[in-house]
Amino acid sequence: MLGQTLSAGDYLSRVRDEIGRLDVPSIETVSDVIERAYDANKFVFIIGNGGSGANASHLCEDLAKCTLCDFEDQKRLKVLSLTDNTAGIMAWANDEGYERVFLEQLKNLASPGDVLIAISGSGNSPNILRAVEWANAKGLETVGFTGFSGGKLQAIGKHNLHVGLDDMGIVESLHQVVFHWLIDDLHRRFTAKHRSTPRNGARAHA
Repeated sequence: MLGQTLSAGDYLSRVRDEIGRLDVPSIETVSDVIERAYDANKFVFIIGNGGSGANASHLCEDLAKCTLCDFEDQKRLKVLSLTDNTAGIMAWANDEGYERVFLEQLKNLASPGDVLIAISGSGNSPNILRAVEWANAKGLETVGFTGFSGGKLQAIGKHNLHVGLDDMGIVESLHQVVFHWLIDDLHRRFTAKHRSTPRNGARAHA
């Protein structure tokens, strides 16, 4: 935890430096992947543990609501955070083991062409890896958000955004910074599609 040894100013300076090291093309690719799912009416599933689980819930809410410009008539992204099915998670964890809590939900819900966004600071959480391995085998598009060394997730995800820093707090914060840009970018993309779609026999106007 870098905040134990850095002043507030030095800590924020380090965060700025790490933001500058993020791979911009990888971030833009995630937006492309989600847009393709939107166009194809596919689901986007999001998973994570702990702080990354909270980020998964936050990202899901933002993707569902904050990408909309028209709450009544706009096509919506199908998105679900598997971190929020508390009873299902407890049932699978209690009966079969915590490493199955996301995998088993995907078996109920996922189809080829869907997207799985997996968030893991270490990149080595067994329940994340089991889900991504299954998703890859079943034809889902997989996206990893990782930190530290990237772990196994960085290697098995079809796409990956890596924060190469050994500090979980900053890793989770930078993931969230990226998520907020994704929301804004996807709002722009989805709004353009919505406004160019004919409705009631006439072309929509901005």
